[in-house]
This record gives sequence, structure tokens and C-alpha cells, in this order.
Amino acid sequence: MFLTIPTMMTWTRIIAIPLIVGVFYLNIAAAERNLIATVMFIVFAATDWLDGYLARKLNQTSAFGAFLDPVADKILVCASLLVLVHLQRADVFVALIIIGREIAISALREWMALIGATRSVAVHMLGKIKTTVQMVAIPFLLFDGTLFGAIDTHLWGSWLIWISAILTVWSMIYYLKKAIPEIRARAK
Repeated sequence: MFLTIPTMMTWTRIIAIPLIVGVFYLNIAAAERNLIATVMFIVFAATDWLDGYLARKLNQTSAFGAFLDPVADKILVCASLLVLVHLQRADVFVALIIIGREIAISALREWMALIGATRSVAVHMLGKIKTTVQMVAIPFLLFDGTLFGAIDTHLWGSWLIWISAILTVWSMIYYLKKAIPEIRARAK
């Protein structure tokens, strides 16, 4: 099931990355670039929910889709964080925490799959909350202005990205605590 509707939607998140980055090279006003990048991020990030919903609704779930979906999410988030660091809207330390965790947990999940213990590192609510906070913080930081005349998106985005970094560390510790007993049991 390489070319199902849900899988194609997942691919759009990967294709979105150079488009979002490219917006910041357009010769237009900064506010317009920010708005275009924000809208694009929100639309492409929404496909994460939509592709999962459609995969279940259309009975088009697949092992490949289950693999590609989190990879697309991680690449979209990591690329957006790098853009935000470049624009000096996010601290490099936050980006290193979030990107480092994504690499570490992806490697842990791969290792756990190899030893047949994927259940111990299955997605947990803490990881979902972390992702939700990231998915709100990033468009706020991309927009980098005042929303509805009242919401300072840079201020809120900065707070949320730091909260996301804390949740990132917390969720990594949770997954490691769940995995270590399995790893120890298999090492004997």
C-alpha cells in the first residue's frame, strides 16, 4: 500500500519542507512570508491527523504508512525548528533537545522492534501532548507577530517551545524507563 490516499498525504508533509523553507527566500515583506509559512505549516501538519483518520476509515492502513507517518512528522518539526533557529526565533538549545530526543527515541523504537518489544515503547499520551504543544508553538513562532490584535505569537510561541522541550525530555525519560527492563531482560 505504497500509494494510498493516506500515504500520499503523509508524503505531502515531506514535500512541504522545502516549500516552507523556500518561503523565507521570497522577495516579499517579512509579515507576508511569516503568514504564508504559518498557513503552510498548519495545513501540512493537519494532514497528520487526516491521513490517520482516512487510513482507518478507508481501511488503507499499512506497515509502510505506519513507518512513514512519524518520520514525516519528525522531519517537518525538525526542519521547522532549524528555520526558527536560523531566524533567531527559537533557541538552539531547544532545537537540540527536541531533535536529539527524536533521534534517540526513533533509534530506541527501532532497537525495540528488533528485539520484539515494541509494546514497551508504544506511543504514550505524554508523547502526544508533547507533539501537540510543538504543533502550536511552531506556527506561533513562524507567524512572529500579533494575532487578532491581542496575542503576541512570539511570546506565546517562545513559552510553548520551552514547555515542549521540557515535555520532550520528560517523554524521553518515560520511554527509556519503559524500555530498560526489556533491554536488560534480553541481554541475559
